[in-house]
Amino acid sequence: MNYASPTYVEETRLGFQFLRTRTWQHHVLRVAINDLKRLTGEPLPHGGTLLDVGCGQGRSFRLLRDAFGPDRLIGLDADPLSLELAHAEAQREGIEATLLAADCAHIQLPDASADIVFCHQTFHHLVEQERALAEFWRVLKPGGLLLFAESTKAYIDTWVIRWFFRHPMEVQRSADEYLAMLRAQGFAFEPQHVSLPYLWWSRSHDFGLLERWGLRAPPPPGQREETLINVAARKPLASA
Repeated sequence: MNYASPTYVEETRLGFQFLRTRTWQHHVLRVAINDLKRLTGEPLPHGGTLLDVGCGQGRSFRLLRDAFGPDRLIGLDADPLSLELAHAEAQREGIEATLLAADCAHIQLPDASADIVFCHQTFHHLVEQERALAEFWRVLKPGGLLLFAESTKAYIDTWVIRWFFRHPMEVQRSADEYLAMLRAQGFAFEPQHVSLPYLWWSRSHDFGLLERWGLRAPPPPGQREETLINVAARKPLASA
């Protein structure tokens, strides 16, 4: 990997390899997409154009197809090698996907061209986060859905993640800060559209071992530093 962008911090070699694993697909991507489906509520959106921003190596494609059945699936990523592997993944899964080499802050799509924007564990790599979010807003149709799943600063700023992965630390945010940023852009959501998963792999101090061994109960929301945030937010119809 030799891609360089002033608005994106690329993954380490170890991180890149991890994103190819079944562990990533099954324990991270699958869990997040299932939770975002729940947050979206019924009826689930079906058909239309789904834009996967920061699609990486395409490990989300089958899960997104099965969840939302888009008529058109677009994968966007800044890393050329990731897009090569995403193309191979789409072919292996029998999925027709359009792949774009671009930064999230400069999306080469027309205004109001996507029904769903899926952003999973991508935002914390971006330097120009407000600009990227404005691009998500621009390409979404009025009434369109942003499926946003992120790790918070409390998780990114830990020894495990700092040791194995690479991120722009100056732009990392808490769960509340991410929610405020989404609202400032104009996205609409209620408490039932937000979840704060406290998954074992996001707790780098003990990986949830004490709870799995029955030595303590997990701390409830409000008494812990949130490590993850999932939001199903809409661009209001009034934005037309």
